[in-house]
Amino acid sequence: MTRCRLAVLAALVLAVPGLASARVNLITIDGSINPAIDDFIRESLLTSRNDGAEVLVIELDTPGGLLTSAKSIVKEILGAPVPVIVYVTPAGASATSAGVFVTMAAHIAAMAPGTTIGAAHPVDGSGGDVSGDMREKVENFVVSFGQAIAERRGRNVAWAEQAVRQSVSITEKEALEKHVVDLVAPDLATLLAQAGGREVQVGDTKIRLGLGPQTEIVRLEMRLKHRVLDVIADPNVAYLLFMAGLLGLYFEFANPGVVLPGVVGGICLLLALAAFQVLPINSTGILLILFAVGLMIAEAFVPSFGVLGVGGIGAFVLGSLLLFDTPESTIAVERSIIAAAVLTVSGFMLAIGYLVLRTQRRRATTGAEGLVGEIGVVRERIDHEGKIFVHGEHWHAVSDTPLEVGERIEVVRVEKGMQLRVRRASADAH
Repeated sequence: MTRCRLAVLAALVLAVPGLASARVNLITIDGSINPAIDDFIRESLLTSRNDGAEVLVIELDTPGGLLTSAKSIVKEILGAPVPVIVYVTPAGASATSAGVFVTMAAHIAAMAPGTTIGAAHPVDGSGGDVSGDMREKVENFVVSFGQAIAERRGRNVAWAEQAVRQSVSITEKEALEKHVVDLVAPDLATLLAQAGGREVQVGDTKIRLGLGPQTEIVRLEMRLKHRVLDVIADPNVAYLLFMAGLLGLYFEFANPGVVLPGVVGGICLLLALAAFQVLPINSTGILLILFAVGLMIAEAFVPSFGVLGVGGIGAFVLGSLLLFDTPESTIAVERSIIAAAVLTVSGFMLAIGYLVLRTQRRRATTGAEGLVGEIGVVRERIDHEGKIFVHGEHWHAVSDTPLEVGERIEVVRVEKGMQLRVRRASADAH
């Protein structure tokens, strides 16, 4: 009988929200939405499922980010194996642009006092409006994307459209009144207390959240891979790394043995390629940039009167503009960065090429070829053959005319057997 009573008591404790100890995993997203954040959230969801966490809480403060990454994150949250709470915090934080969709996709969307949400109109990588025919296409897609999320979670569909078409932004109070979010809480403990007992749909199952004062909070941190990728996944950073890598390798090939530029350039190029794996890259842009490098190198060795160099700069500009120009994305490298990179890389490569060409065309100063034209002194009388002193060394020399000891001579050529053909030096020879 005693055992039965204990079993019933334990069942009652587990059935009452807040009395049983539950585990909540917590991650913080403070920055732009990019592939690194996408991978971090995906990994955190798997960890939460494997650890038996009841909820994954995402503390969010973002100015927006890549639409492709936002789509992937929304897909992960909508199909998450555990309930997800997105909490826009701390005071002064915002869920802007792509952050709107991530927030609305959560099972429970919450905001802290003094936060905002909205302004989801799509822009390009430099912050400007998408232009041309692509503008309407992208805008209509983003509107339908936001509406689908809002409808799936039972939130304000009309506001989701306004956030995109009119770039409206609202405070946490307005968001709660308009049913854009579910809760407003000053801190995480209050949020978990308010969320306790709520029912959410996870897959085909309805789950009642057993959250409360005894909830254990476990913070999940970004791994080094995510931190590095978070930095280099910015299109501007990836582009600059690519340019630095090309410059370093070009300098190393133009000046073999310097080593440092080649090592640094190789590291930058590998980091850029790692970023390109998670960014929507246009292969035409890559090929144009590599073609431009080839033309600039050829300019140093082919007398094209600048045609190859100008063509290389043109290909460089086009390649930079098209590098991230793909139909599924509106990201791009800032125009000011492209201009600075094109001027720097083009000027550097042309300067190095000019120096290499000038060095190749300069008369040899070492070895046998370096002796031709040198001025020396006769050390042993030359009727036909004799000894001379030139270039700091004694040499066997031949001459068509007799030469006396002490006379100044000029080396005409180097003959077989390292024998020098010489003649009497002119009076003005140095």
